[in-house]
Amino acid sequence: MFLFSWLVPSWVAVFIILFDIYWLLKTIYLSFHLRQTFNELKKNLKIDWLSKLKLLSSSNKNLPDWGNIYHLILFPFFDEPYEVVKESFEGIINSNYPKEKIIIVLGSEERAGDSAQETIKKIKSEFQGKFAGLLTTTHPSNLIGEIPGKGSNETWMAKKVKELIIDPQKIPYENIIVSVFDIDTKISPEYFSILAYNFISAPDRQHSSYQPIPLFINNIFQAPALARVVSFSTTFWQMMQQARPERLTTFSSHSVPFKSLVEIGFWETDLVSEDSRIFWQCLIHYHGKWNVIPLNYPISMDANVAPKFLKTMKNLYKQQRRWAWGSENVPYMLNGFLKNKLIPLKTKLYWALNTIEGYHSWSTNSLLIFALGWLPLLLGGDSFNYSLLSYSLPEITRFIMTLASIGIISSAIVSVFLLPPAPKWFRFYHYFFYLLQWIFMPLTLIIFGSLPAIEAQTRLALGGRFRLGFWVTPKFRD
Repeated sequence: MFLFSWLVPSWVAVFIILFDIYWLLKTIYLSFHLRQTFNELKKNLKIDWLSKLKLLSSSNKNLPDWGNIYHLILFPFFDEPYEVVKESFEGIINSNYPKEKIIIVLGSEERAGDSAQETIKKIKSEFQGKFAGLLTTTHPSNLIGEIPGKGSNETWMAKKVKELIIDPQKIPYENIIVSVFDIDTKISPEYFSILAYNFISAPDRQHSSYQPIPLFINNIFQAPALARVVSFSTTFWQMMQQARPERLTTFSSHSVPFKSLVEIGFWETDLVSEDSRIFWQCLIHYHGKWNVIPLNYPISMDANVAPKFLKTMKNLYKQQRRWAWGSENVPYMLNGFLKNKLIPLKTKLYWALNTIEGYHSWSTNSLLIFALGWLPLLLGGDSFNYSLLSYSLPEITRFIMTLASIGIISSAIVSVFLLPPAPKWFRFYHYFFYLLQWIFMPLTLIIFGSLPAIEAQTRLALGGRFRLGFWVTPKFRD
């Protein structure tokens, strides 16, 4: 952009106009997907999924008996407050799925120290005996070949529960669906029922992941405006992807069949982005025969909040940088495609092009749209600045961006409907500020979108001491 704005400013001006039109059309296209998923979400929230699950199982003898389906929940955690862990367990207690078919593993890290062990003791004393199994584990530090983080801890937890509960009780692997939850994940009472419904009705249940919609709203009223916009932006992207299941990969809290986990050897332990890597592990291992089934159903987690504003902004950046580090999956994917000759070429091309384009867009689109459109005017010289195109460029781009703001307005309205019950101090006029906060979206797309993505991808390219380890997002509640 800088070089061409100096050498051929007219070409760059035309490119900027065309790119803005492309972004406008894409915004409209994705807005339809957002609305579609939002309507599906509202509809699904009104359904008695346990009754529907029982009816499906009893009316179709070719499907597994729902009463034999176990839910295995993995809760890896570091040093999050006891109150956060307790809320997640209470959500499972309040679910309507039979507790004798639920197994929970709470996995701490040895390096977290005494505070994590104290939390484990409190959870065990309060919830032991209320499920088919409650196992607590401690992931050792400094294991050879591991990066300390969720992936290595989850593998440790899964192997331990297999050894200590699943195998001794002879529970068939094909009857277990594993939900990997962040420690702040809260579910609604119907969640495990809709998950089991999708599992037993899936055309290829053992070769599918199951993805809910992540809502970062547990503490949303404590979050500053910028943090709220970033949180909802992440949710909206996942909602748009739910309407395009052919492009959906696993993200954050999700579910996967235990039988498949055993066959692929669980999560890899030397990476940061385990939530998305498990999709690529399965896709490559099963020769391209793996898909993600959207649940169109929410789970809630914490927004990124710290006691002070600047600390919140710093944590937001680090969290987005860790998510952008998922670009480490690109070389893993391409290498796997080269080695596995059984994956159809069409599948390889589809995922390679879409994934690379996605990470490239993540790091560049908002900069191109909001920050670099003025370059031809600055670097193009007098011959360009005296042209009609130079005069028209700002007017045309401003008009296109005004039209594109319709998408931001629709996002703002949907965000209000997704808010949890308001606290006592919240007044009706506060909704106005929660709508107005979306004027910060261009700023957040650059500071908490493009910049952390560029840093993550640059670090990945440089390698060595520039590589990122797993950064644990601190949890804070008033």
